[in-house]
Parts: sequence; C-alpha cells; structure tokens
Amino acid sequence: MTTFTKFEEIEAWKSAEKIVVKIYAILKLSSASKDWAFRDQIQRAAVSIMCNIAEGFESRSDRTFYDMLRRSKGSCGEVRTLLYISQQVGYINPKDYNEIRTLCITCSSQLSNLMAHLERTREEISSRRKWGSAKN
Repeated sequence: MTTFTKFEEIEAWKSAEKIVVKIYAILKLSSASKDWAFRDQIQRAAVSIMCNIAEGFESRSDRTFYDMLRRSKGSCGEVRTLLYISQQVGYINPKDYNEIRTLCITCSSQLSNLMAHLERTREEISSRRKWGSAKN
C-alpha cells in the first residue's frame, strides 16, 4: 500500500469528496431543499466522512487514524440509509440514488481496506518487537 503524505491522496477521501459534492448538488435542486432537518443530517453525515479521514490522518497516530476511519465508515452507512429514505419519499430519483449509493459502497470498501492495512501493519510491528525482545 502506498504511503500517504497528505490526506488528499487517500482514495477513500477522494470518494467521500465526490459523495459530498453530489449530495449538495442534488439536494439544492430537489424538494429536500425545504426539509431542513433531513437536508442538514445527510449533508453533515457526508461531510463527516471526509472530515474524519482528514482528522485521523493529521493526528499522526495509527490508533487515532484507525478510530476515525471507523467513524467515517459509520457515516457512510448513515448516508446510505438517508439516501434510501430520500428515494422512498421522492426527494431524489433512482439514477441519483444509485450513483451516490455506489459511491458510498466504494468509499466504505476503501475504508475497510485501509483499516485492514493498518491492522496488518500494527501486527507486523508487534511481531517484530516480540522477536527482538526474545533475543535479549
């Protein structure tokens, strides 16, 4: 896996950015624009995906990064749930629903892969430390 120097290089962050832009654009033109509570919740959940990735990365702590990725993954699920509701009540059309849903699933998968990488890296480091201490 590539070593990142900026959170903007992380594929999950790029996917989250697409989700945010698409949600804002769709809601601006839909009847959801008048449903302040719904609009606010789905926008906040989408923005949360991006922000948590960035915040975790900038912490420079693998543990914090992992925890923030987990929160981002939860926010992906929240956005997907709110999307389902928005389609059921007629706020968005099936095409937009499917497009954003696919982006959310992709982002969630990317987050899972990144979390798995962090877990493997932590296990490898822990294993090396055990071997190193056994020599002494």
